Amino acid sequence: MNFTETLTYWYSINKRDFPWRKTKNPYNIWLSEIIMQQTQIAQGLPYYEAFVAQFPTVFDLANAKEEAVLKLWQGLGYYSRARNLHTTAKHIANNLKGKFPTTYDELLKLKGVGDYTASAIASICYDEKTAVVDGNVYRVLSRYFGVDIPINASKGIKNFKELAQSLLPEDEIGNYNQAIMDFGSQQCKPKSPNCSFCPLNNSCVALKNNKIDELPIKINKTKITKKYFNFIVFLSDDGKTVLEKRTEKGIWKNLYQFPLVETNKRLSVQDFQSNSDVKQLLNGKKHSVSLFNDKQIIHKLSHQHLYTSFWIININELSEDAIKISDTYKLPVPILISKFMDAIDF
Repeated sequence: MNFTETLTYWYSINKRDFPWRKTKNPYNIWLSEIIMQQTQIAQGLPYYEAFVAQFPTVFDLANAKEEAVLKLWQGLGYYSRARNLHTTAKHIANNLKGKFPTTYDELLKLKGVGDYTASAIASICYDEKTAVVDGNVYRVLSRYFGVDIPINASKGIKNFKELAQSLLPEDEIGNYNQAIMDFGSQQCKPKSPNCSFCPLNNSCVALKNNKIDELPIKINKTKITKKYFNFIVFLSDDGKTVLEKRTEKGIWKNLYQFPLVETNKRLSVQDFQSNSDVKQLLNGKKHSVSLFNDKQIIHKLSHQHLYTSFWIININELSEDAIKISDTYKLPVPILISKFMDAIDF
């Protein structure tokens, strides 16, 4: 058997049982692909099931409020995916009468849909001859064929797509695409793959040349920056607090957070109380202050690390825009805020 036939046969034996594999409904496939991007199956599966339960059709998702979508997405990260998901659902429901595009080229025009997602939907739902290339596919192809071009360089992206395209079978394209992705996820793992029991081990270039741990090659382009976040957690005598909606562009756009003061270093209690932004928030009101976490909480994002302190401000009363503490759980918040709320037991 050749490369393609071997993977297809392996998949027939090792195929995992996921709910989206029991349908060719493009809504379900699209939903699963968006949720599972940069996400482990174990983490993403409950989100997929929750979305299908709450929004069984694209019309249900389109008619939902954005806050409800973001709340259901909470904890999954990469919130732009959820916002794009909602925008695309409204476009399909309102402008396309609920019908998904049926070709790779048309799917690629949808917001939040790139080459990989368009290829997945087009091949799985419509058997279009277009190859998927995700992290798993990069790894399998790079190792098996010994390709040492960086996978995140423009040349690498082009070459791997062409290579993947050349390997497609004549039919059952969706089945093969899922096979190579599953093979990368289960067999050709990033670390310590079990090459002794790999059905491709007799012809794998990386194994032959002892380069399994070296491939694929990725250029590290991301420069990590440090930020110091000071969240101001107001607690009034009548059980209220303040949450603000983030409206500026960024990963947390349209999520809620406690009032934030960003500084260029960690603050002592004295530094905190003398900070001009903090003083403006307190507005001269009588209060007491305490630091919830003596050790800063480090929240790691792809391009930045947030060194976070939560400052508890006990105060007699708050302005009219304050909300009941019990209502804070209804709003979508970043996982950093959610974990704090659980820890303080609002």
